Amino acid sequence: MSHHYSGPDYGFPHGDARLDLTDLYAFSKPGDPTSSIFILNVHPSAAVNPPGPTTDEPFAPGAIYELKIDTDGDFVADIAYRVRFDTDKSGAQTATLCRAEGLQAAGTGDDGRIIIENAPVSTGNEAQTTEAGEYRFFAGWRSDPFFFDTQGALNDLQFTGDDFFAEADVCSIVLEVPNSALGTGKIGLWQRTIDGTGGKWVQADRGALPSQSVFLTGEKKAEYLSGEPADDARFVAVFAHSLEHTGGYTSEQATRVAKTLLPDILFYDPARPVSYPDNGRKLTDDVMDGFIAILSNGRLTGDNVGPHKDLLSSFPYVGAPHKARSAQKVAA
Repeated sequence: MSHHYSGPDYGFPHGDARLDLTDLYAFSKPGDPTSSIFILNVHPSAAVNPPGPTTDEPFAPGAIYELKIDTDGDFVADIAYRVRFDTDKSGAQTATLCRAEGLQAAGTGDDGRIIIENAPVSTGNEAQTTEAGEYRFFAGWRSDPFFFDTQGALNDLQFTGDDFFAEADVCSIVLEVPNSALGTGKIGLWQRTIDGTGGKWVQADRGALPSQSVFLTGEKKAEYLSGEPADDARFVAVFAHSLEHTGGYTSEQATRVAKTLLPDILFYDPARPVSYPDNGRKLTDDVMDGFIAILSNGRLTGDNVGPHKDLLSSFPYVGAPHKARSAQKVAA
């Protein structure tokens, strides 16, 4: 189910829904080949274990939400876009977006050059966006664009075509970035959340490709979520063991397939057409049909669930939330 519910027992990392990554998208800005759109989705509005709604507060003020970008193919970040949130006495949140490069980008922290600050966070139907030069930014509640029969997956892949996310919301961070800020050629992307509530920065969740952390990490889940793509080769055996179980692969087959799934990075070249899993990911890409085929060794090829119809043709591209939360802070 994408990266939803990547914590223990289909729960949330560090027990906090606001730190749970769901999906990462990367595609060229429609009608403008000089810019790219990155969407980091976090905080599912509906929990699986235990079932029920999550908190209405969109983002965790004591956390960092980060897009990591590798520009030279070594699976180490050369650029990082970092977002932190503040909450005022009324409960309204604002966001600060920073860009870090080099060793700062590869490390952990809230440092970097400020691009946007005090951007309003949306909680109602209207999408409040902020612009700074060639950058555009949005953060807030939106309709979850992910589509999948979650209950069927949890019931031994017995799919009924019931989209668990049809009426669900998620918190989106949407960035419009000039391609000139991304280097040249193919880049590698992943997202992560950093929890600072304990007095030091601790990685709570990370990922790029859908469902791997949920279905393939086994007893190594906590180690995987706290890890880095550059070290992902150590999880090949863990992934292979899971694939043997779910798909009946031989040991050799499972190892070969596992190596194609790691490192956990979404590759993207702004100069090429977007086509998951080879290049980026669109909001309408049916990523789970492909993953189901891998998981089941071709026994199953889909869950009979299709893309949502409430997507927007312009920024921020994700549809309005199904539920309006607390009153929005009005930008000055």
